Formats: sequence, structure tokens, C-alpha cells
Amino acid sequence: MNRTNPIGFFDSGIGGLTVVKSVSRLLPNENIIYFGDTARVPYGSKSNDTVIEYSIQAANFLLRKNVKLLVVACNTASAIALKELRRFLTIPVIGMIEPGAKMAAQTTKNNKIGVIGTRATINNKAYTNELQRLNSKLKIFDSPCPLFVPLAEEGWIKNKATELIAKEYLLPLKEKEIDTLIMGCTHYPILYEIIQKVVGKKVQLIDSGSPASYLVENYLSGRGLLNNSNQIGMSEFYVSDIPSKFKEVAEIFLGKKITHIHKVELEELTTE
Repeated sequence: MNRTNPIGFFDSGIGGLTVVKSVSRLLPNENIIYFGDTARVPYGSKSNDTVIEYSIQAANFLLRKNVKLLVVACNTASAIALKELRRFLTIPVIGMIEPGAKMAAQTTKNNKIGVIGTRATINNKAYTNELQRLNSKLKIFDSPCPLFVPLAEEGWIKNKATELIAKEYLLPLKEKEIDTLIMGCTHYPILYEIIQKVVGKKVQLIDSGSPASYLVENYLSGRGLLNNSNQIGMSEFYVSDIPSKFKEVAEIFLGKKITHIHKVELEELTTE
């Protein structure tokens, strides 16, 4: 494995770019390959078996790009498919649940933590189980927010309708007097401003992408695989469909132009 090999990321859509942004900020020299399964977004409404199948297909696609480390930049896939991916892959695999839960457990002052995510992430109790493993005294209040994913994909970042939906989802959690809220889906940080406005400034928002980026650094550093080039890393983006909003929203969120976007046919993913 070469230091200049890229880091691979995958998500059901655009949400994983929140993790790419954190990693790129911390490790600007790293080359990045991102796969967004935009033809089959969202993963959060799919069965466990389907999420595992899609995750394995995404991982195999990125392995063919010679990635040196795989970041599962999707909370649903992290909750459901991470163990399976680690079982058959020979490269390190980093998910979102462990770093996000650890950061939340270290952040809370009153031991009341809220968790929002897709139905699959919430129903699988991924964050609840990890948080209770870290500290059995924590009180966890979770709630699925399925409409946040299509709102983020559509780029409705400051829309009034988004705020109304956020109030419907989040005010019951605020009433529980949580002081920490895990945004348990990588799409949700795209809606950071509205989420923070609804829950109030006293609630600390946790974005798993930030602590996950430090895990990436630790893994690569420990294996002597940090890219020591003096050049800014290249980023390539692959999607299974190209909705008109992907490039627009991605450029707004990343704050830079995206030129290398490639469409991957589903047959390429499903064919061994």
C-alpha cells in the first residue's frame, strides 16, 4: 500500500460529504475517492439485508480504486453493515457510531443525550447501545427524522418548511432537557443551522464526522500511510445517479468547485 493511495468514502447520497469535509480539513494532502449511491438513496428506509448488500457493493467498488482505508460515511451503513465489512475487508474500516457516541459521552454535563437519525439507525439502537456501553448512567432519548435526508439532498438548508419539520421532530427532545444531541446521520450537519436554532444554543450538537476524522489520522499515522506530499490532495466523486442538485449542493457545502464527478452504472456495482 502506497502513502499516496486514496481514502475511500461511501454514503447513500450527499451526506457523507460532511465527513469528507472534516477529513480534508484535518488532512489536506490526502487523495479522496467518494461514492454516493444516489440512485438508491436513502438507506435509512431499507431492510438490514439490503443495507448490507449495498454497503458491500460500495466497498468492493472503492477497493477496485485501490483505497488504503475505507470510511463508512453513513450512519445507517455503520449501524448495520460495519461488522460485515470489517469481517471481509483487509484494509481498516472506520464507521460513524463509535466516534460520535464517544464524543457525546465526553460532552454531556447532565447525562441526557438526544439521538436523531434514520429509522434504520434508530431502530437498530446503534447509538443507544454504544452510549450505554460507554456510560450506563446516561439517559438517551432517540427519534427518527426521515425527512431530513431528502431535505438535505434537495439543498433546503435555510427553508421555512425545513424549520417547521425540524420543530416537529426536535421539540419533544428539547423538552427532555437534553444538553447534547447526536446528529446520527451524515446528511444532518448540512441542516446544522436550522437544527441548532430549534434545539437552542444550550444544546451541543455532535457531528460524527469530526471525531471520525481524527480516527482516520490515527489509523494512517500508525501504519505509516499518511500522505507526506506537499500538494493538496485530489478528490474524485462517483455517484450511481446524477441528480441535478448533487453538484450544486456539494459545491455549496464544500465551498469549492467539483469537477471530477463520474456516474457509475448499477450493473458495475452488482457484477462481481
